[in-house]
Amino acid sequence: MRTLWRLGLGLLALCGALLLASAERSAPSEAQRVEIVQLFNGRDLSGWNAYLADPNVKMEDVWRVEDGILICKGEPLGYLYTEKDYKNYILRVEWRWAPDKKPGNSGVLLRVHGAHKIWPRSVEAQLLYTNAGDFWLIDGAPLQTDPEFIDKNAERHRWRKKSAEKPAPEWNQYEIIVYKDRILLRVNGELVNEGSGAEEIAGKIALQSEGGEIHFRKVELIVLD
Repeated sequence: MRTLWRLGLGLLALCGALLLASAERSAPSEAQRVEIVQLFNGRDLSGWNAYLADPNVKMEDVWRVEDGILICKGEPLGYLYTEKDYKNYILRVEWRWAPDKKPGNSGVLLRVHGAHKIWPRSVEAQLLYTNAGDFWLIDGAPLQTDPEFIDKNAERHRWRKKSAEKPAPEWNQYEIIVYKDRILLRVNGELVNEGSGAEEIAGKIALQSEGGEIHFRKVELIVLD
């Protein structure tokens, strides 16, 4: 009986250690947090550039700021990207689909690098309506995820494990942890997807224009060591 009791305690201790290790990987410590950067200042497009499929269209024709909200018209295809490169960070993005309009598609591109094009090498945190939390691996960007959630019809598409997205046009929040080779996606506080084996490289952060009017009211970055 004592042997079984001790074995049970040992298993509990092991499970606790594994859970603690997982939590430590998922949430960088306070000591690793260097600074908070408001990527969107609520007033204008300072700190951003744009790439658009139609070179005759100006950034301001697609992206504008009204009443503290960053509004993307959704066409033509393209993306708004940060002037600076970032490697390790926690990114918090709040978004909604335009009221009284049909929800569409968009995404948050992580560690964008290489030539600007439709679409650049990066890992996409999907914002397609009802699909927030999926990964798309663009232009060969690597990421290892649970094999059970790999789209058999498109292997670069990695399904979320659960849905936590609110219906349009309610506001939603992404918390995206990009740290070393790991990427974790939280939607409205719930962990819905994660992967490892990402390229450990600094790159742009980008917001897609991809066919639907989408609004952002927070784009905040916690830069990590």
